[in-house]
Amino acid sequence: MKVIFLKDVKGQGKKGEVKELSEGYVRNFLLPRGLVEIASEGNLKTLEVQHASAEKRKLAEKEAAEQLAKKLAEMKIEVKAKAGEGGRLFGAITNKQIADVLAKNQVKIDRRKIELEEPIRALGVTQVTIKIHPDVKATINVHTVEE
Repeated sequence: MKVIFLKDVKGQGKKGEVKELSEGYVRNFLLPRGLVEIASEGNLKTLEVQHASAEKRKLAEKEAAEQLAKKLAEMKIEVKAKAGEGGRLFGAITNKQIADVLAKNQVKIDRRKIELEEPIRALGVTQVTIKIHPDVKATINVHTVEE
């Protein structure tokens, strides 16, 4: 019996997958629990439409991320911090502080998406990578100045 999985079933299939399974297993276990539906023509067409809309949504998200990356590449943000001799900071500039400055500039980015190997501890310009989308990364210039 051909079925469409509505949820992931361990050892059988993933959501949205179409598979041939034994009739008893389908009727006695999978259907009563709402894990699958029978693969009729209408259900298969509905599944195709859902896949098409998901692909369209993914493309739109990627395009929006690329536009945001261009906008971020043009930006130069300035972070003020107290510094001592030789341009060393008292403390450090973290990804949370960079996210706060970006939020003040009307760009909302989650601090976990800002990739800093280690916090910024010196004055000057530092290039910081931001992972906006799994396929799109942006680089911004963070200018650290003395308060």
